Amino acid sequence: MAYQIPEETINRIKNAADILEVVGEYVVLKKAGRAYTGLCPFHAEKTPSFTVSPEKQVYYCFGCQAGGSLFSFLMRLEGLSFGDAVRRVAAKYGIEVPVANMSPEQKARLTENERILAVNEAAMRFFQETLADGVEGARAMSYLVGRGMTRNIIQRHQLGYAPNRWDGLSRHLEKQKVPDDLLRKSGLVVPRKDNRGHYDRFRDRVIFPILNLSQQVIGFGGRVMGDGKPKYLNSPETPVYNKRRCLYAMDKANRAARATGKVYVVEGYFDVLAMHLFGIENSVATLGTALTPEHVQLLKGMVGRAGHAILVFDSDQAGLNAAQRSVEVFEAGYLDARILVLPKGHDPDTFLREKGPDVFLKAADNALAMMPFIIEMAIDTHGLSLEGKIKVVDEMQAPLAAIQDSLARSLYVKQLAERLNIDEAAILDKIRRKAAQHAPIGGRSRSAAADKSTGAATAMVDRGRLEMRIIAMMLHCPAMIPEIVGRNVIDDFEDDQCRSLARMVVRQGDRPADRGLDLPASIDDPEMDSLLARLAIEDNRWDRQGCERLLAQFEDRRRRRLRQDLQRRIESAEKNNDMELLAKLLMQKQQQAGRGLTKL
Repeated sequence: MAYQIPEETINRIKNAADILEVVGEYVVLKKAGRAYTGLCPFHAEKTPSFTVSPEKQVYYCFGCQAGGSLFSFLMRLEGLSFGDAVRRVAAKYGIEVPVANMSPEQKARLTENERILAVNEAAMRFFQETLADGVEGARAMSYLVGRGMTRNIIQRHQLGYAPNRWDGLSRHLEKQKVPDDLLRKSGLVVPRKDNRGHYDRFRDRVIFPILNLSQQVIGFGGRVMGDGKPKYLNSPETPVYNKRRCLYAMDKANRAARATGKVYVVEGYFDVLAMHLFGIENSVATLGTALTPEHVQLLKGMVGRAGHAILVFDSDQAGLNAAQRSVEVFEAGYLDARILVLPKGHDPDTFLREKGPDVFLKAADNALAMMPFIIEMAIDTHGLSLEGKIKVVDEMQAPLAAIQDSLARSLYVKQLAERLNIDEAAILDKIRRKAAQHAPIGGRSRSAAADKSTGAATAMVDRGRLEMRIIAMMLHCPAMIPEIVGRNVIDDFEDDQCRSLARMVVRQGDRPADRGLDLPASIDDPEMDSLLARLAIEDNRWDRQGCERLLAQFEDRRRRRLRQDLQRRIESAEKNNDMELLAKLLMQKQQQAGRGLTKL
């Protein structure tokens, strides 16, 4: 739970921040009228349905119905609490979130994520200082220099060294009053088997800090300098670190990837550092895991709809297998990807040092698209004998079935048939049968949560369509809010959620705002948050006459509802033979008819 951030601080952050700038770190946006559009980071799509309105300072996806403020964007994308999201934005714009007036209880309630990030930051500084130590860090520094790392690369990537001690980091952090439970939750220490104390996870290793797009330290990788095992050791999963959702050096590569519309994906830390050393800064690496749908969404956010990824693999069997496994993931994520397999015995580090960046970039320009690559790989593996062709077709069934575009699939089937010199229809029949059985992997289809959100929002639309139109009017024509309040319109809303949302808008509308109506920063219910964003982002034309017609329609419906309700009560009184109540109700009906219910 986050402590209470002063409302004036939240408003100051909102007024200073720009949702285009915040969202633009994750999504390539292009201007479309008064709004901006891009590929949604919350679900896989090939046609942009994600919209950001700088005027209303909201985002909304017309594909998966995710929407809200810049704070809810970070909350949804990175799993942050509201307090964490506010502090993230505050740090970006140099605004201090006050903590001086916090009580001891409030300090104790600082979010776990925030505390872990602070511990990681302190650990990174410790590792850096140890590497810079002329005595304790001398061997590690010599190792890095021997691997061709320059002082600039070491500093820019904030490399460090974990000393060859069981408790080097632990003792350092304990002196800073970091509690044991937080050390364990950060993954920096490992509990002893008898559960009496702990020891440092990273010892006598070169350390690679792993940062997110907001430049926060979320984890670490460590490499031994000799023959120790394992060669590489990464942080375990923690509340702030999920290897399926992050890429090494993505914080450094993001800007260059956007500028070029291209991102290189390599396999290791030193490969990334070598790429950056030779000026190819649009390069990232996976963190000890195969490429996932979440990785594809990250990469797509870097390069945009027209961009592409180049996967750089070693020529060994493991590299080739990794390339083949990647096909379905990229097809499901609608991201164009190409594969560059380096000559035998080379990785990006050795190839760049031996051949230079120009030769590497030329080879990358000639990289094959994923499907032609794995066709050629299958033929190289099995050959073109009768048995070989059968094995090639069997091996190509799943990758071809993963292609959602029927035209693209047909063209690749034709290419395969020509290479094998066999009947295209026979291959196509097998692929179609496989495609019918093929279930989309994670990231391709909308999540159950998204479906639930859509269903709830649709039900709300059906229940309170007129009420929602009034809320939309309040968002687009805030000058009408006093009149809506004066007529007691909101009190007579039939839908409880609409009534709650309208009152929230009224409270926000009472405050002056620099950019149109000051929308609520955060709503506890994400469905309501998304609905408000949708209503705010709709580009409807509102004028005074249209607003008056809508209010007249609502009041007419209200009169009909009251008449119907009164008639039901009269019929009930007659049925129960309650003459006293019946007389009162008939009197009310007569009074209503007399004054026409003009004032309700």
